[in-house]
Amino acid sequence: MTNQQSPASPARKTKLQPALYLVATPIGSARDITLRALDILLSADAIAAEDTRTARKLMEIHGVPVGGRPMIAYHDHSGAGTRERVTTIIKEGGAVAYVSEAGSPLVADPGYQLARAAIEADSPVFTAPGPSAAIAALSVSGLPSDRFLFAGFPPSGKSAQKKWLKELGGLPATLIIYDSPKRVHRLLGDLAETLGEDREIAVCRELTKKFEEVLRGRVRDVLESISDRVLKGEIVIVIGRGQGPENTPEDIETMLDEALKTNSVKDAAALVSTKLGLPKRQIYQMALARGSK
Repeated sequence: MTNQQSPASPARKTKLQPALYLVATPIGSARDITLRALDILLSADAIAAEDTRTARKLMEIHGVPVGGRPMIAYHDHSGAGTRERVTTIIKEGGAVAYVSEAGSPLVADPGYQLARAAIEADSPVFTAPGPSAAIAALSVSGLPSDRFLFAGFPPSGKSAQKKWLKELGGLPATLIIYDSPKRVHRLLGDLAETLGEDREIAVCRELTKKFEEVLRGRVRDVLESISDRVLKGEIVIVIGRGQGPENTPEDIETMLDEALKTNSVKDAAALVSTKLGLPKRQIYQMALARGSK
């Protein structure tokens, strides 16, 4: 989150239902905060945050006073005691806003167990949606967005990372990965080795910030373009979809025949193309031929 000193709009204090509110916060530009997020931050009885310093700074930028409200640190090392403190506030009629370091809570974020604890305590959990580095990267990647998988951070070990990439690489979906700028060169090298140098990717750096950059192209081209660079900032890698398991024409025809028993030609083609991750036009032509028999 940047220190851009420019409020989006004055927050309005409202009466909140006792609940846990998962509040998305900017990944870069402070003006990406939503009006509802500001209202919740102003109105909540307590603020839980992955980093309370960042949360305080964000609230200060937008003119939202902390006042005498509790600021509860909730991060990777927080335990059951912290979760119990939050759920107790809710049980006693309070509203708690939880914000991650940046982006949407629970996406590569320690808030998962906090939300689970609230749910298990029969407390309502609401979301105030907003910025997400994964979705922002997918949007600017130029890669298919109709089916995607957020895979989080890769394993740190080299052999484990290669195995992980290989398992994901065949999925007929665009992949979204977070990684450290210190490890991105190695990751791209492993991508080239496991998924092939021609796989389409986008390396997105510092999204919505001053030095935002998106490098698009084949793995080998992107790797070559950054070979002598030291990358800095937050990194999101978007990887073009795999082809999925190889299917013979006979396999496809069998699937079409089954689908045509209960669907029109158009619907049968759509079902099979979606399942196999193959072009709709190609499958539709095959379905027409099968349907006319």
